[in-house]
Amino acid sequence: MIIEKLLEQRDFYLNTLKHLDFQLIDDPSKKEIEDIEKLKTTTIDQIKNVEQEISFLSSKK
Repeated sequence: MIIEKLLEQRDFYLNTLKHLDFQLIDDPSKKEIEDIEKLKTTTIDQIKNVEQEISFLSSKK
């Protein structure tokens, strides 16, 4: 059950990355590009954390 929730969370973050990439298509300002890149970095870090937790929980079984 916990792993399923983590997988859902990971999918949410992956979807967020996709949307952030689409925002870069709309000719954003420099500030918007910086904000999007920061958000992408944070989101990628979150994905890594979730995947580490999934891996840890999977190895315990």
